[in-house]
Amino acid sequence: MLRRLALTAVASLAVLSAAVPDAAAADGPVPVPLPWPLHLPQGADGARTRLTVTVAKVGNPSAEGVFELECEPTGGSHPAAGRGCDRLEELAAEGTDPFTPVPGGTMCTLQYGGPATARITGTWQGRHVDAAFNRADGCEISRWNTLRPVLPDIR
Repeated sequence: MLRRLALTAVASLAVLSAAVPDAAAADGPVPVPLPWPLHLPQGADGARTRLTVTVAKVGNPSAEGVFELECEPTGGSHPAAGRGCDRLEELAAEGTDPFTPVPGGTMCTLQYGGPATARITGTWQGRHVDAAFNRADGCEISRWNTLRPVLPDIR
């Protein structure tokens, strides 16, 4: 994704710099070029991914708590930060929004996945995220599993 942004920026700069001398010749001196290095925005739309993941009642004390997940560059206190960022990038490339709640009226299997809950807040793909997760039925279990390893693996 960053490579595409870099190539777009370089191509745009090349086109603009080729057009400037002709336009500037009639109007005066050529403008000073932009300084290098060109600082490209983080993330797909210029925003870094910064999420706070709060997990409770998963049955594994090391997987419960509040974790920070940062991507591009990968960091934070999340135990699987690298794999979590990779998964979020995959979902973005697929056009999937894992933070959208299950629509009302959706038919879901009546299976119970346990008392685990999670809340994810922060910024992803340039937008604010505030999503709650549980394992109350088949739809919610699927939603949880889509975000593994951002959310812990529960089987």
